[in-house]
Amino acid sequence: MAVRRVSVDRFLEQWSGRGVVAIPLALIVVITVTDLRSGPDVHLGPLLVIAPALTASFAGPRLTAAVGVAAVAAQVLIAVFHGGLTTTNHVAQIIALTILSALVVFVCYVRERRDRQLSRARSVAETAQLVLLRPPPHRIGPLRVAWLYLAAEDETRIGGDLFALARAAHDSTRVVIGDVRGKGLAAIGEASIVLGAFREGAHRYATLSELVTAVEESVCRETEEVADTRYDVGEHFITALVLDIPDHGTHAQMIHCGHPPPLLLHDHQVTVLTPRSPAPPLGMCGLSAAGHRTDPFTFEAGDILLLYTDGVIEARSPGGAFYPLAERVAAFPATSPANLLRHLHSDLLAHTGGQNTDDAAVLAIERTASHHPHRPRITAPSPVTVAGAADRRRSSTAVWRQP
Repeated sequence: MAVRRVSVDRFLEQWSGRGVVAIPLALIVVITVTDLRSGPDVHLGPLLVIAPALTASFAGPRLTAAVGVAAVAAQVLIAVFHGGLTTTNHVAQIIALTILSALVVFVCYVRERRDRQLSRARSVAETAQLVLLRPPPHRIGPLRVAWLYLAAEDETRIGGDLFALARAAHDSTRVVIGDVRGKGLAAIGEASIVLGAFREGAHRYATLSELVTAVEESVCRETEEVADTRYDVGEHFITALVLDIPDHGTHAQMIHCGHPPPLLLHDHQVTVLTPRSPAPPLGMCGLSAAGHRTDPFTFEAGDILLLYTDGVIEARSPGGAFYPLAERVAAFPATSPANLLRHLHSDLLAHTGGQNTDDAAVLAIERTASHHPHRPRITAPSPVTVAGAADRRRSSTAVWRQP
């Protein structure tokens, strides 16, 4: 089945556009000749409407209209050779074919206009996400980083998943990954608050608790200005996981704000870093007055830390089973962060059948034995867009960064 689908795609690519118009024109010729050679009791003229309808599936309104005119002209030719243009049957067929061709052209025009609008909306959405989610460097301090973003089936491709890395004032790297409740432009606005506050405070605050408190204050102060309170009257919050990974030593710490716990890959074993002091999600302002406590953990050279949003673990198979992330990751050859995410991406799409219903973001961070003493130069990667299916029913798009 996969080979057949690829063959069809290649055929359409080779014969796309004006080249495929030979098919409906050939149909017009075949139907006309067959009708003229048939007896007076056989009427194949109504089948001519197939030509403009078929053209509308791959061409614009102008070419569809041209094929429609050709079909009407063929119907007139048939009428001339079968009783003349004055017969009631042929007049009715010509009028019906003209009206149906005009309707097909109108539908084609509406579809093309809608496609242009969606294309502009998709372009704006993708640009906004690239500006908001600045691609992290593939190496920062002693860390190697790879990231994966899976967009659900949404023609604007806008979601509320977020992640970022930033250097602290001391020899340390701060990391945040989060998920905004909801989606759409409002979710992008709420994500921008978190990322802006994180990037501003990552090098300003000495402790992780102070950083998370500052981000929480920004969310509580500015969420009402960007949240969609008209169509989404529920609570607005952001689950987040914030980490501080020093350049030296094997100790790191994190603060859980209602986010799924990360996975630690150490010596071919996967450990779920369950929080001992979890905090409420960002935006639950009245519940976070007690402050944010850190959870320390060991992060040695060669270890890989896997951070993710709930779109990964809540991905369902066609039978309704959730994706067993920790179990699957333990079976992957984690030779590098990029290799790990490559296996995760293909396995996740296989589990869901290529039909993700929620956005998902994944960060893979590896501590190396040595690091560059200078601050890394952050360059925008060349994202690779991977189709989740072969046709327009594509359900997900993945963008991943390979060091």
